[in-house]
Amino acid sequence: MITNAQEKDKEEILKLYRMQIGRKFCPWDEHYPSEDEIEYDLSRDSLFVMKDDEGNIIAAISIDSDEQVEALEFWSKELSPGGELSRLAVHPDHQNKGIAPMLIKHCMEVLKERGYKSVHFLVNKNNEKALRSYASLGIPKVGETFMYEQPFFCYESRL
Repeated sequence: MITNAQEKDKEEILKLYRMQIGRKFCPWDEHYPSEDEIEYDLSRDSLFVMKDDEGNIIAAISIDSDEQVEALEFWSKELSPGGELSRLAVHPDHQNKGIAPMLIKHCMEVLKERGYKSVHFLVNKNNEKALRSYASLGIPKVGETFMYEQPFFCYESRL
């Protein structure tokens, strides 16, 4: 079940983020993402979680607002405004089960309801697991960039 994250979920989401640190191709560290990003996302009603049958958070994703990402030249003016998806994390015990695409599809519906015309996101060019997962969605790659000391592919799709 995918729901909006709540204030009471902060600690569990941060724990999920921390589980990703050190995993192959994960650029996150002890400073990012932090409680600050969680609070920012919660304040904008833009953090979503998937819970298992026991109510434990097994995945999270955010609708982000990053001026540097928004300023990239790859995003179509015709599909503006576009919403960015970010900070996608799936618990290691639940990976390879199609959860990431489900979260992305859910957020695409939320973006559409909020009046956005497109979705876009960045994926580290070396994150083979994420690239395979996102390929199932058929979202076109529209460019490449280097930001935050990392190489990224840029993806965008009409909602």
